[in-house]
Amino acid sequence: MSTDAKTGDGVVAAHDGSSPIEEKLPKEHDFAAVASGSGSDIEVRLRGPHGEEYPTKEELDTLRRVKGPINWVIYTIAFIELCERFAYYGTTAVFVNFISQPLPAGSTTGAGGTDLQAGALGQGQQASTGLVLFNSFWSYVTPLFGGWLADTFWGKYKTIHVAVAVAMFGHIILIVSALPPVIANPKGALGCFSVGLVFFGMGVGLFKANISPMIAEQYEHEQPRAIVKTLKSGERVVVDPILTISVIYMRYYFFINVGSLVGSIAMVYAEKYVGFWLSYTLPTALFICCPIVMLVFKNRYTRNPPTGSVLGKALALVGLSMKGRWSINPITTIKHMREPGFFERVKPSNIPESERPAWMTFDDHWVDEVRRGFKACSVFVWYPIYWLSYNQLSNNLVSQAATMILKGVPNDVVNNLDPIALLIFIPIFDKFFYPALRRAHINLTPIKKVTAGFAIGTLSMVIAAIVQHFIYMQSPCRLVDGYGYVDNCRESLGLPADAPESAYKPPLSVWIQAPSYILIAFAEICASITGLEYAFTKAPKNMRGFITGVFWFSQAFSAAIGQAFVPLATDPYLVWLYVTVAIISALGGIGFWFNFAKLDREEEALNALPDSLFRGSKNQDADIAALEAAQAEQEKIRHAQGLDKNPVTNS
Repeated sequence: MSTDAKTGDGVVAAHDGSSPIEEKLPKEHDFAAVASGSGSDIEVRLRGPHGEEYPTKEELDTLRRVKGPINWVIYTIAFIELCERFAYYGTTAVFVNFISQPLPAGSTTGAGGTDLQAGALGQGQQASTGLVLFNSFWSYVTPLFGGWLADTFWGKYKTIHVAVAVAMFGHIILIVSALPPVIANPKGALGCFSVGLVFFGMGVGLFKANISPMIAEQYEHEQPRAIVKTLKSGERVVVDPILTISVIYMRYYFFINVGSLVGSIAMVYAEKYVGFWLSYTLPTALFICCPIVMLVFKNRYTRNPPTGSVLGKALALVGLSMKGRWSINPITTIKHMREPGFFERVKPSNIPESERPAWMTFDDHWVDEVRRGFKACSVFVWYPIYWLSYNQLSNNLVSQAATMILKGVPNDVVNNLDPIALLIFIPIFDKFFYPALRRAHINLTPIKKVTAGFAIGTLSMVIAAIVQHFIYMQSPCRLVDGYGYVDNCRESLGLPADAPESAYKPPLSVWIQAPSYILIAFAEICASITGLEYAFTKAPKNMRGFITGVFWFSQAFSAAIGQAFVPLATDPYLVWLYVTVAIISALGGIGFWFNFAKLDREEEALNALPDSLFRGSKNQDADIAALEAAQAEQEKIRHAQGLDKNPVTNS
């Protein structure tokens, strides 16, 4: 005998027999059971309150997936990020020359003109590499604080405004450090510059943790789950919100690289022909657009409120599950954390009410969300290895470019081949490559994409090592029995400051670096964009800022690891630097895939978890009855789609 159910907001379903899920819902008998597919269970057709049709299990498995419509307001947030990235990359693009290269002869601003190398403080490559890595570390460790602050107290919208104010103060200090009277005293200018970096990085961190989840929340508010649609061609497709969020992040990253490309190129030429003070001033001016745009469109944004602190409860769950299982042997402890049922045993339903701790004020579904969030964090633990190859863009590859024939091109403009490649290939991947894979029913999941990112990053470092080898071998300063010491080659040969490049540089065009930059761009499409998507889709909804902060912290940790390679960032050891990074990246990619291949198979089920009733300490006024109805509705959809047949209960 069949029993049919209808949720409070109009989602209807028909089941053959009863299930625990159905028992949560009021029963009505207006609809007949509809079987579809050849699975072991009856698959039911569900319709939403506006007649939208949700896919069955068979349709999820067989129909092509397409993106949904993207509201124009999403692009205003992307534009805000464009301005911020213009400010960030326009400013940081000249850091290496500002720190490492000496003030050109006859210049008071650091400008070198067509023939001379722009510079200011003359502290050398090791100092510039160290400070650039510090900036990267600081800018990407502060998102942890920024994400927690937004989740707990301010919300993303307010936190972004605070971030802009802090970063603006840092920008102003950097401008002061580059004024001609200040750079006349290199030690004082370096101190001023270092103080500016602290505020600059803090603002960047608060901003980055919140802008990327905020842009995806605009779409999630409109379409929270997959629906079936019939195209004009008659083809039935699944409009997939996870896929749409992936596309949003692809386009968001496109805007990022428009800002970084224009900012970097323009400021490098400003540095070369006017001076560093202008390279720091123009990005600051455009940065003012960020709060203006946010205020203009404030009422059009979905602004999810803060929920109070939930991070402590998430960590307490881990502590409760590990009770009596801690070990002084870290391998044993990790093994216990990875054992099956790690989170299942601390679900409230599995603990007698009299034994539950006072802080356990959430439901089972929030435990599943936390488990999923911790899985995302475990994925991000591997990201520092991926970032090692990416981080060479902003320091060592810039210095490598300065040792080759430039023909008037600033050495720190060449690395813009990376954003140029991204601007070319992101639309190709978005419009052609990924859709072609979907038409062929090839599901390129996040774990597979990130693995590909590791492999491509490895290839980029192999090419950098080969280029560096030939720089040494063809240097006019090459020793008879070894590599050439390219640094200060002109001085060692006794040549004047205006000597032609060909007299003291190897006969190699700087453009042979192009394959390294293009491959790093491909790696970003596979791993960097996917990381943002993974942080948003896998985090508990009341911890998205913090989990995004964890993603960015992986880059900070990579910058810290990169400090260990600073002794290799000098002649004649640079080949070993690139080879070492390539080997580490290759081993990291292999380890990443073997560690997460099982998680890769859970992708669909992880994305379909029902929303928890728990919203944090600030949800006392929530409509619990409405939340329960929505949760039961989601459970019904999961059941119809077969996504509860393989529950996510393992560690």
